[in-house]
Amino acid sequence: MPRAKRGFKARRRRNRVMTQASGYYGSRSVRFKVAKETVLRAMAQMFRGRKERKRDYRKLWVVRINAAARALGLTYSRLMGGLKRARIDLDRKSLADLALTDPKGFATLAEMAKVKK
Repeated sequence: MPRAKRGFKARRRRNRVMTQASGYYGSRSVRFKVAKETVLRAMAQMFRGRKERKRDYRKLWVVRINAAARALGLTYSRLMGGLKRARIDLDRKSLADLALTDPKGFATLAEMAKVKK
């Protein structure tokens, strides 16, 4: 009985990894064993990076809102608290965009946040 060779499925699996590793430095793009480790690590970092990107954008929005609020004599926390009390439900992304593109509209919101106590 002939031995069972993996045939094209193993080659397809290796080729998939080698394609993902193309462009890597040195043997990382040539040798399967090294390429497999590198690709696995890269995938883990990609997964983590997708989570971090969301955090980074939220931080950026908070910084932008805080800067715009302080220019109008408010702090970030007082602005957000005032907006909540005024029942203005805008997310941080929209507020940051508003602060950049429409400062007058943002100032109006800030005034509404100041008034509600």
